[in-house]
Parts: sequence; structure tokens; C-alpha cells
Amino acid sequence: MKKDLLSTEDFEPPSPSDGLGASKVAKNSESPLQVKTQKENAKVIPIQKVSSVPRFKSGPRSSAFRKQFFPQVSTAEWNSWQWQLKHRIRDTESLSRFLVLSEDEKLALGRDDHPLPLAITPYYASLIDRENPSQSIRRTVVPVTGEYFTSPGEAEDPLGEDHDSPVPGLVHRYPDRVLFLVTDFCSSYCRYCTRSRIVGGGKGTPVNANQWQKAIDYIERTPAIRDVLLSGGDPLTLSDEVLEWLISRVRKISHVELIRIGTKVPVVLPQRVTPALVRMLRKYHPVWVSIHFTHPDELTPETNQACERLADGGIPLGSQTVLLSGINDNVETMKRLYHGLLKVRVKPYYLYQCDPILGSSHFRTPVEKGLEIIRGLRGFTTGYAVPHYVIDAPGGGGKIPLLPEYFIGRSGDDLLIRNYEGKVFVYPDPAGSGGLEGPVEEGCQEAGAGR
Repeated sequence: MKKDLLSTEDFEPPSPSDGLGASKVAKNSESPLQVKTQKENAKVIPIQKVSSVPRFKSGPRSSAFRKQFFPQVSTAEWNSWQWQLKHRIRDTESLSRFLVLSEDEKLALGRDDHPLPLAITPYYASLIDRENPSQSIRRTVVPVTGEYFTSPGEAEDPLGEDHDSPVPGLVHRYPDRVLFLVTDFCSSYCRYCTRSRIVGGGKGTPVNANQWQKAIDYIERTPAIRDVLLSGGDPLTLSDEVLEWLISRVRKISHVELIRIGTKVPVVLPQRVTPALVRMLRKYHPVWVSIHFTHPDELTPETNQACERLADGGIPLGSQTVLLSGINDNVETMKRLYHGLLKVRVKPYYLYQCDPILGSSHFRTPVEKGLEIIRGLRGFTTGYAVPHYVIDAPGGGGKIPLLPEYFIGRSGDDLLIRNYEGKVFVYPDPAGSGGLEGPVEEGCQEAGAGR
């Protein structure tokens, strides 16, 4: 039987240029960039070799989707993360093949001034409801006209990251840690993306080795930095070779104790979490991974397997979830998500109030909604399932935690506190009588009589 041949460039993910043995960067960074040595340029890989990769489980939903819309594609190809990247859904014509588009979606897709490009991996598209434009997952990745309306208080860079950037691609806001934006490419684009000003479509500074080196040099000459968060874009869209080049150089800096990776890849491109990737990451411990989860429907067999592979590699996992109106803004949805995460060893870490980027008002909830969710979790389920609810303060103020009113006030030498059921209790705290102040609630002494 004749073998189909694919060159290595058919499988290469986006990668930086100007070094690392890389070729020149394509002008449009939305197009996958190639990292190839001269030797690799001449090499071809039989497509059958894809099947030699350890078997990756396919869930029933993605399997049915593949058979319906990609009947000629083998299971091995479908489970190749490079194939998934190459076949992302990026235009209206392609999207309309899989979804019955609403009039609002058609209007949004028909505009030329897109604030953020459309990109959805075929795997993630398999989770989208074909008929229902209100489905939670669909709303997070399919454009609507609400993106084109700017409300008061919204800004292109609401967190003031550019202001705290000592060198391109690096944000140094907190004393002992930096945010290293290593790429402006994502496999799928969330419509509420905080960095929509720089990701996709070549709008950001093209990532290259020279820019990376400037960031690494800054970290090296700043001994207060002990924690480096690799983000973007999405670092896990880089090849193993290039990602290791970067991580190894950061790890060589003596005062860097912790390397973190911020990613949504295990959710939208779980096939990327290969045994080879995990083996590479393990060499540079301690490495932590923060995964962007939105909804319990994302907890598929594929995503669960990706998380389990990382956890089995000794990599601590945390989740970061953005609170979104009509998508995940209720206690039961969050409880299902967080319980599911714990089962695959992912600790719910942050629940973010949606950042006021341009055109985000249709996603943002009142802050009270977030407090309501925390009240509905705290005490009603394990503390491991309760994240920090935070606002990333506009203007560069950093993350500010918000909590329901558990502290009531003082009564003499006693501290008055409220539990998850709303009952008030008294804690003896004479040494703190000069500190915390607050109103005394009528009836609180009786509530705490059993102390």
C-alpha cells in the first residue's frame, strides 16, 4: 500500500524565530511558525508513525463528531495535536459546516474589524452544541455582536500590563515574580480574553529568541525574582524542543525557584499533553501548571487524561476560571466543575471577576454574583473545592481577593464571626482588641453562648 508522506512542517506548532535553529518568522504570527534545522527540512515522516504515539482515549462525543465531519481522518490523526492545530476552524464558512449559526453570530462573523480572530480546534468544536447559540461552551469561542460595543470603564489593557513591562514580553508587577509572555498564539481563542490586544492575527510583537533573551537577561539580573510564570498566548502550543530551550534557560537562573505555566491546552487541545511533553517537564521541577477551565462540560475523557498525565508526572495542577454571565455564574455549575477537577487532581485556585476589556459587558456579572458563589461553596463542600475569588484591579493594582462578610466585628475582648449557615459565633481574642473593629450584631452573644 502506498504511504502518504507528510513533511515535518505539516506537524510543527508555532515557535519563535531568530535563533534556536529556527527559520524566519512568518509575518502573520497567526499562521503556525516553523522551527526546523536543515536536517529536518529534508526529512519526511510516514503518516503511519503518528499511530506509534501512546494511545490517547477519545470520548464518545468527539468520536461521533469525527465520524460525522471528518470520516476520512483516522483516530491516530485526530489524536495528533499537530493535526488538530493544522485543522483549526478559522472562518465563517468552516464554522457554518459544524454549527447552525444564529443571526447575531452571522453579523459578528461578517464584520471585518474583528477584535480577536476566530480559532477553534476540531476537538473543542466537538463539544459545541450545533443548534443552541446559548450553550455555555459555544458562547466562549463563537463571536457575537456584543464584542463590538464598548461600555464605560472598559479598556484595551485594563490591567495596565504594558505599564509594568520592563522589557517586551515581560510583566514585573509583584516583587518576587514575573509574567513571561512567551507567545501571542493560542490554539483556540476565548472571546473574553484579557490579552485580546496582543494575541492572534499578528497584532502583538512577533515572538523570537532575541526577545526571549532580553526577558531572560532581565530575570537573571533581578535576584528578587524567584517565580516565573510562562504565559501568552499559550506556551504549550510551542514544540517540545523550543519549550525545553526556554524552560532550561530559566531553570539555570540560580534565584528562580519556581516555574509555572499558564495554559488552556489541556482543555481545548488535550492531545498536546503527550508522554514526551510530561517527561520533558519533569526534568525541570518544580514546575506547576495553571489550567484555564470554564465549565464542567469541558471535563471530557480527553481532558481528564491530559490532567492525569501531568499529575502523574509530579506536576501540581491548579485551575483558573473566569466568572461569565449566563455561562458559569451559579453555584451548582461551579460545584460540578470544581468537584470534577478534584477528581483529576486539579485544585481550584482562582475564580476571576471578568476583566473589563473592550466589548466584554455581555460577559461580566455583578461582583455580588461571585460572592454568592463563594458563599454557596464555603462549608457546603470541601475547602479544596473553594477557589480564591479575585478582581485583578484595573490600572495595575494586582489581584485583590473578595470574601463574603464572615467577620462581623468585636464585643469587648471577643471577636464576632459568621459561619456558612449564617450563624454568629464568639471567639475570645483579648490580645486583638486594639485591631479589628466592626459593628456588634444584636443577638450575637446568644449565638455564641456555647463557646
